[in-house]
Amino acid sequence: MKLPILMLLSSLIFWTSCRKKETSTPPRIPEKSDITGLAGPIRLNPDTTIIFTEDFFNDPSKITGISADTGISVSISADKKTVTIISGRKTEWLSHLRISQDDGDYDFLLMKSMKEKARLKFKPGKKEITEVAIAGEMNNWNPKSSPMKKDGNSWEASFMLNPGKYQYQVVADGKWMLDPMNRDSADNNNGGYNSVLTVGDPSHKIPHIRTDNTDGYQITITSEDTIKRWFVFWNNHLLTGDEIIPESSAKTIRFNIPGFASTPARSWIRVFAYSRKAAVNDLLIPLEKGKVVADASQMLRSDKETNIMYFMMTDRFFDSNPSESNSVNDPEVPAIADYMGGDLAGITTKLSDNYFTELGITALWISPIVQNPLKAYREYIPPQRKYSGYHGYWPISSTMIDTRFGTDSDLSELIKAAHDQQINVFLDYVANHVHEDHPMIKAHPDWKTALLLPDGQQNIRLWDEERLTTWFDTFLPSLDFSKPEVIEAVSDSALFWVKKFGIDGFRHDATKHIPEAFWRRLTQKLKQEYEIPQGKLLYQIGETFGSRELIGSYISNGMLDAQFDFNLYFDQRAVFAQDNVSFKKLDYSLKESLAWYGFHHLMGNITGNHDLPRFISYAGEGLSFTEDAKEAGWTRKIVLKNPEAGYSKLKSMTAFLMTIPGIPVIYSGDEIGMPGAGDPDNRQMMRFTALTPGEQSVKVNAALLTKLRRSRMELLYGDFTTLLVSDSLYAHSRSYFGKTTIVVFNKGKSEAAVKFRLPESLSSSAFVALHKMPFTMKSGKLEISIPGYGYEILSTP
Repeated sequence: MKLPILMLLSSLIFWTSCRKKETSTPPRIPEKSDITGLAGPIRLNPDTTIIFTEDFFNDPSKITGISADTGISVSISADKKTVTIISGRKTEWLSHLRISQDDGDYDFLLMKSMKEKARLKFKPGKKEITEVAIAGEMNNWNPKSSPMKKDGNSWEASFMLNPGKYQYQVVADGKWMLDPMNRDSADNNNGGYNSVLTVGDPSHKIPHIRTDNTDGYQITITSEDTIKRWFVFWNNHLLTGDEIIPESSAKTIRFNIPGFASTPARSWIRVFAYSRKAAVNDLLIPLEKGKVVADASQMLRSDKETNIMYFMMTDRFFDSNPSESNSVNDPEVPAIADYMGGDLAGITTKLSDNYFTELGITALWISPIVQNPLKAYREYIPPQRKYSGYHGYWPISSTMIDTRFGTDSDLSELIKAAHDQQINVFLDYVANHVHEDHPMIKAHPDWKTALLLPDGQQNIRLWDEERLTTWFDTFLPSLDFSKPEVIEAVSDSALFWVKKFGIDGFRHDATKHIPEAFWRRLTQKLKQEYEIPQGKLLYQIGETFGSRELIGSYISNGMLDAQFDFNLYFDQRAVFAQDNVSFKKLDYSLKESLAWYGFHHLMGNITGNHDLPRFISYAGEGLSFTEDAKEAGWTRKIVLKNPEAGYSKLKSMTAFLMTIPGIPVIYSGDEIGMPGAGDPDNRQMMRFTALTPGEQSVKVNAALLTKLRRSRMELLYGDFTTLLVSDSLYAHSRSYFGKTTIVVFNKGKSEAAVKFRLPESLSSSAFVALHKMPFTMKSGKLEISIPGYGYEILSTP
């Protein structure tokens, strides 16, 4: 967010400070922290950044002072609710902000903006053009936000962008096209191509730091490059002074864990640094009573990084009472669009059967269970098919359980059964819209956004052009969150589920269509009325299709923990499913995510979901990237033409998700390779019996990988390094205090002999292969043969 200089001058300022280069004064540690959880790094704008203190502090009125490093000017408003940060050319890659209260100091990491100006020019030639715009990843594919300006015979537009590659198209008089002035293009992962704008150096080459060694109470971190400055945080406090042990090398830092870290059962060390070239990868180290956690068995259900999530649609998972029918009894509703009988008791049954523990799942994401209408409705868009609300996303109540899914006691029993097995439960919550029969919208018809736009166009499914007001359908009014009373009512309904049932968090539907003000208020309520009194942190993950910048704008200490990484998913789907798409695309995409979200983010890395065609359908050649996947599901049964290759590719993609930073998410059915086209064909009833040998092998593979991830600290908290990337071969490693896992992929059809040099820190390590494939280590080089569409994982004992 930016404010004009005039507005800044006219606002009432409480303090202004510009501190010396490095703050050497040790922080005062409060007896009880006023910040819930860890305050993540603050990503600065190129000039002015506004942060909301309520995103971090439970009581901002206690703030007594604020200071920052040289090159950073900071000020706080009189009501202490906003801090203005002004950065400039002298700002370092990373810097430090301190906010003080009477009883303690709190430290924040500031990340310098990497944005630079990028320009695009379009020349239509002799053709008469009246209006030109750009639509692409730089503006979330919204041509309305980036009209080009005419300058003589050409049209121009400029953007402030991070270094990277941005796909886009030119929209000339409403016609979308590749940019004729740019020969660089890329596969759009959907059977077509887009032009590509390259900004700065998109290589993501940054210096690397790693956890070197520890005796539990002292930690050594080393770097491959000279470090200009280190930042070591214990929880939300910067360690300085006696904890830092002087070192002769500019590539090493050694520090003691402070004595006060022994008080809380769980706390954290975070390490950041920068060299002359760039900021390095960040490190996250969990502590138990002030000692480094060395064994994954010490991790708790409440440690968010340990989640391995399983998503099921309640109606499509398991029917505990097949004798009862939940059908809407409408002959115009196809069976696939009607209720199939799954219920809450069905999920509990599978908990009792140990289905999830045997699969290695530690968290359940359950589709919306609120009451939906009893009759079917016709979709607005052609061919206007009729659907029931089996999916749960048409709420006519925000606090009542759908009678077809069960009762309050059924949900309570499910949650208790999950918690007894150390499994978290996340409910899918719909805040963006309600069904037209919802009592709230009937009582307050002015609480919905306008269906008609000023030009007379219906505001339906204009996902990007009218992002914060668009409706999903004519019977699903979107709520007007510009009204405070709407924010209060909807956030209270979400709070209801936490307080009454003790769930562990939410998956939030349609996140990007709801203003940030709602997410701030919801999270504030959850902290004040549940997390702080109960001493329990909740996990909130959102759903946003858009650029990484848009997705990341909803992630902060005061809003959501994470969102699903759809950008990474689309690239991994293309790479693992298609033989001709290079691993270089995937490596770049993964590094983009790490650059935006951090190396220890909580983003959801999915095998698929209920809105997307099944991965196996593409990988097994049952579906083509060039066809309409939704219509394919209506016109034919999806049959895998090459199931053997499809299963192998799915196994490799699952191995990728289970070994990279983030939270792995298995969509129900993907653990056995169930095929399916677009919605609703991808929502067939889950199968538990009569699995084919291929399906059984996929399930065994998934369980093997979840077990590995849960048992290896480096897969939960390790660093990440790309070791090898070519068109058909890929290898990466993750390390944590001497424990390392290396993952090697071959996406070619045939077996490949893979050779690559290991980093010096790994060259003398011994490894054990997960699938017992033979390998050799010679002169710091790893040599291994990987079968076609296969992978191997090597771990230190």
